[in-house]
Amino acid sequence: MRVLVTGSSGHLGEALMRLLPRHGFQPVGLDLRRSAFTHYVGALQDRALLRRALQGCRAVLHAATLHKPHIASHEDQAFVDTNVTGTLGLLEAAVAAGVERLVFTSTTSAFGAALAPGPGEPAAWIDEGVASVPKNIYGVTKTAAEDLCALFAARHALACTVLRTSRFFPEADDDAAVRDAYDDVNAKANEFLYRRVDLEDAAMAHMVALRRPEGPGFRRYVVSATTPFSRQDLDRLRREPAQAVAERFPDFARTYRRLGFRMFADIDRVYVNALARRELGWRPRYDFGAVLAQLEAGAPIGSALAREVGVKGYLLESAFARAGQAG
Repeated sequence: MRVLVTGSSGHLGEALMRLLPRHGFQPVGLDLRRSAFTHYVGALQDRALLRRALQGCRAVLHAATLHKPHIASHEDQAFVDTNVTGTLGLLEAAVAAGVERLVFTSTTSAFGAALAPGPGEPAAWIDEGVASVPKNIYGVTKTAAEDLCALFAARHALACTVLRTSRFFPEADDDAAVRDAYDDVNAKANEFLYRRVDLEDAAMAHMVALRRPEGPGFRRYVVSATTPFSRQDLDRLRREPAQAVAERFPDFARTYRRLGFRMFADIDRVYVNALARRELGWRPRYDFGAVLAQLEAGAPIGSALAREVGVKGYLLESAFARAGQAG
C-alpha cells in the first residue's frame, strides 16, 4: 500500500518513514523541509503539490503540525494556516484522490484545562471520555482539525483515526522549572509513568491504525505509555507519588538513589491508553517498568529508533518558521 506521510522530516514523520517499509507499506514523504525522507517539499496549502503527492496513495498519515513550543515563535494565524487550513486542504485532496484511510496525529494537549486539577483535588484520569478544554492556540487548532476529520469521515467514505499522542520528543523539557530541577533523563523516566510515549511506540500506533479492520468512520484514541496506576491511586499521586511507584516497582528507590534521580513531588494526571490497546491491538513496548530495567542495566532509555531519529528542534530557521509547517 502506498502511504503519504506529511511532516516526514520531523520526529514522528521520520520514524514513520523508517518503519513503514518494514511493515509492507510504500511511504511517500511530504514536508516543508528537505530531508532524506521527504519526496515532496512544500506546504500543505499547496493544492497542486498535494495532488501530485497523493497519486496512487490509499492512505495518509498526517503528522505535519505546528507544535506547542512554536507558540513562542509563531503568530496565531500560522497555527490556523497549518493545523486547520492545511488539514482541511489535505482532507479535500485525499477524498478527491480516492484515499481510503487517514490517520491524524493529534495531541494530549488538546485536553487543555482538563489536565490541571485544582489544589487538593486528585490527579486527573485522562481517557477518551474526557471533554477537551483547549487553553492555547495549539490546542484550539488541533481540536478543530480533529473535528474536520470527524466531519469528513461522516460525509465521505473515509476512515479517519485520530491519535492523541503524549510527549515523545527527545529535546529537554519546555518548562524551565523542570529543566532546572531534574536531570533530563530523570524527568523523562518519570514521565513514562503517566504522560510520555516512546517514539517507536507512537509510530507503531499509526501502523496498527492503518490496518484497523473497521471501514469508514471516525475513531479517537489516547496514545501514551501504559500506566501502572489505577483510579484508586489518583488522590495519592498528588501527595506521595514515590510511595505509589515503590509499591509496584520495589527496586525503583535503589536505582534512583544510585543515579541521583528523584521522583516528581506531584503527578497531576494519568493518560490512559486502554482503548487503543483494546480496539487497535496496539502493544507499546516502553513503559516505566521497561525504562527502569534499562536504567538498572546502565543502558539508554527508550527505543533505538528514537535515538536514530534524534533531536530535531521545534524552533525552525526563520524562513521555515514563517511558512509554518514542521513535522
